[in-house]
Amino acid sequence: MGKCCSCDYRYLLLIAAVPFIYIQMRLFVTQSRYADRIADAIEAENQCTRQTRLLIDQISLQKERLLSLEEKKRQDQECRHLRALVQDLERKGLKKLVGDVQVPVAAVVVMACNRADYLERTIKSILKYRVVPADHLYDGLTYMQHLDYEPVHTERPGELIAYYKIARHYKWALDQLFYKHNFSRVIILEDDMEIAPDFFDYFEAGAALLDIDKTIMAISSWNDNGQRQFVHDPYVLYRSDFFPGLGWMLSKSTWDELSPKWPKFYEYTSLCDSLLQSSRIFLDQKITYWDDWLRLKENHKGRQFIRPEVCRTYNFGEHGSSMGQFFRQYLEPIKLNDVKVNWKSMDLSYLVEDKYVKHFADMLKKATPVHGTDAILKAYNIDGDVRIQYQDKSDFERIASQFGIFEEWKDGVPRTAYKGIVVFRYQTQRRVFLVGPNSLQQLGIKEA
Repeated sequence: MGKCCSCDYRYLLLIAAVPFIYIQMRLFVTQSRYADRIADAIEAENQCTRQTRLLIDQISLQKERLLSLEEKKRQDQECRHLRALVQDLERKGLKKLVGDVQVPVAAVVVMACNRADYLERTIKSILKYRVVPADHLYDGLTYMQHLDYEPVHTERPGELIAYYKIARHYKWALDQLFYKHNFSRVIILEDDMEIAPDFFDYFEAGAALLDIDKTIMAISSWNDNGQRQFVHDPYVLYRSDFFPGLGWMLSKSTWDELSPKWPKFYEYTSLCDSLLQSSRIFLDQKITYWDDWLRLKENHKGRQFIRPEVCRTYNFGEHGSSMGQFFRQYLEPIKLNDVKVNWKSMDLSYLVEDKYVKHFADMLKKATPVHGTDAILKAYNIDGDVRIQYQDKSDFERIASQFGIFEEWKDGVPRTAYKGIVVFRYQTQRRVFLVGPNSLQQLGIKEA
């Protein structure tokens, strides 16, 4: 009886399992059909999306073409308008208005402090030679005031506070002109300078050199050995490894490099300075100059400076922060150029670095070598250019003192020197080249 009941249960379970399995199979088939339908729907949706995007791209392309045509039409209208405007300006004799006013060659900044009479003389000199279109009402003069109330903390007792303030003032002014007013170049003058008649044309020509030759760091209007007895030709320009200062132009790209590290001061021991020794002036303090900082090789990085033979600025400031200590000997006798040189007609390509090495070497080769302790006497009796070799700094100072030129060096470079060579006129048109021990080798000249 028990076995019979057990068999009945098994049959009942088997009978119940059959419809369950059937139902599961039907569910699986149904789910598969729905899955296929969903996949088809997704594919259809994707196809629709692709077609929609294609249509959008085609519409965008057509829109861009329409905008391009409209922009071209607008540009053509503007060109016609500008062409008519330029023609009108040409008829009025103002052909250079766009170039000279809207995109100036450079800003001219006059660094000033408390010498009103000096500043007035400087401004009058600038206005005398500045060319402005006849109906251009803006006079171009802007007053900027640097209010510096921050106390100066000198590094050592006895240092002159004025030099700290001057360095701050220079940085503030140049930051203003380059970054606030967005000038591409700036010409720096001081409030005790007069300018030459061709000052602006000279710097305009120099701006072109700055643009094409990145080995030129700045253009200067000054020659340290520009005293009347040492100059002759107002058309001659030189490259120099020594930063001259006293009327100079730099570009924004150069200031971008200098501004972040501009010094609050730079110091050297004036007691050991040969210039002070030759002037018999002895100071027991450190003198600080921002321009000496610029003369460091780590800052000019092998770049050079353009300088004239005859100065385009004249420094009349006998009284000032430097106390006029060198004025009578070195500044007062400076020759200010009085010739109106047409720099726009001059070919200055010889000043580009790769050409200038050969240009300068050719001049030096033509100079007659002079030797001995009586070199000055020999140089005086020779017609044409001469060259005198010096062995080291002390030897250079000895020879320079005999001629009366600057003896001073900064960071291993004599004033005005190019590859260790200092050139100046002596008595007549004759050039004298003071040649360093390695100068000929640097110029590729074989010694005789």
